[in-house]
Amino acid sequence: MAKKILVVDDSAAIRQSVTFVLQQEGYETIEAADGAEGLEKIKGSAVDMVVSDVNMPNMDGITMVSKIRELSEFRFIPIIILTTESQSSKMEEGKAAGATGWIVKPFTSDKLLAVVKKLLG
Repeated sequence: MAKKILVVDDSAAIRQSVTFVLQQEGYETIEAADGAEGLEKIKGSAVDMVVSDVNMPNMDGITMVSKIRELSEFRFIPIIILTTESQSSKMEEGKAAGATGWIVKPFTSDKLLAVVKKLLG
C-alpha cells in the first residue's frame, strides 16, 4: 500500500511541485494550505509523513508540528520542514517542536526524494 504524505505550504506552486514529485514515486498525498488546515486534515487520516513549510498564515509550520506531536498516533511519524529559513535558531525551534529534518528552499526533487525514502524506507 502506498505511503501517505501530508504536504503543507501556503504556496500552491510549491504544494503542486512537491505533490507531483511524490506522486511520481508512488506516494499518496494530501495537501493543506496552512498549519491549521494541515492539523485538521491529519486528524482521522492515516498519514505516514508530513512535509511542511514554516512561514504560513493562520498557523505556522513549527506550531503545527508541535500540535501534531501532541496527537498520540502521530508522535513518531517523520516530519520534514521545507523552508527558506536557514538560520540555526529556526532549525532549533523546529527540532524542539518535533521536526525530524529540514530541507532549505530552493531544493531539487532528488534531494526531497532522498530524504523521504530515507525516512519512509
